[in-house]
Amino acid sequence: MILEVIATSVADAIIAEKNGAGRIELISGICEGGVTPSYGLIEQVVASVSIPVNVMIRPHSNSFCYDEWDLETMLTDIRTVRRLGAAGIVTGCLTPERKVDTELLEKLLAEVGELSVTFHRAIDETDDLEGTLHILAQYPQIHRVLTSGGKPSVLDARDEILRLQAIELSRPIAILAGSGLNLQSLASFIRDTGVSEVHMGTGVRRGNHAQDKVDPELVRAAADVVAGFSK
Repeated sequence: MILEVIATSVADAIIAEKNGAGRIELISGICEGGVTPSYGLIEQVVASVSIPVNVMIRPHSNSFCYDEWDLETMLTDIRTVRRLGAAGIVTGCLTPERKVDTELLEKLLAEVGELSVTFHRAIDETDDLEGTLHILAQYPQIHRVLTSGGKPSVLDARDEILRLQAIELSRPIAILAGSGLNLQSLASFIRDTGVSEVHMGTGVRRGNHAQDKVDPELVRAAADVVAGFSK
């Protein structure tokens, strides 16, 4: 079991690690769904924690559709993330028809090298979650998919998460469940779905406010829940 926590600052990342998080998703613009953080922030976070840090590669929050200039920005960001020593990236790209933009995705994946790749909640905007998962499983660089099962809150998508996990894919790809999880719902959600990775942001922040700091007590409590399913 892995608890991934969203960090938007060095303090967030340190608090998350000290209180049991197993991985960091590093972003800026949390209220916009996350965009690429500054290079300085990436460098400081990677130097400050020992757990894996996965960095958002998203040049803007306008959509998940990207033009040629966006692509060049994303490629530069990926190269920089590799140089700064992060463990992975979190990214995703769609066509205007809400399908995976495989042409652009393959250009991004050609630059990732040893980085682990998470395809983010762009999948939740596609019309066919299961078909999209099959497409993503064709790429060995993609290790997991962050999804809310196509719903605004993953708490309303237990059946969808179960179906995604039951799909027989060409190779293993982890379902990282996120969006809407909180301490009150975490144990029952894991029990109902059997997921091995969960992703928390607002649910482990003070007062459950997106723009407030990560709360050490909430992270510790969430980590204890997750640890209970690892035994």
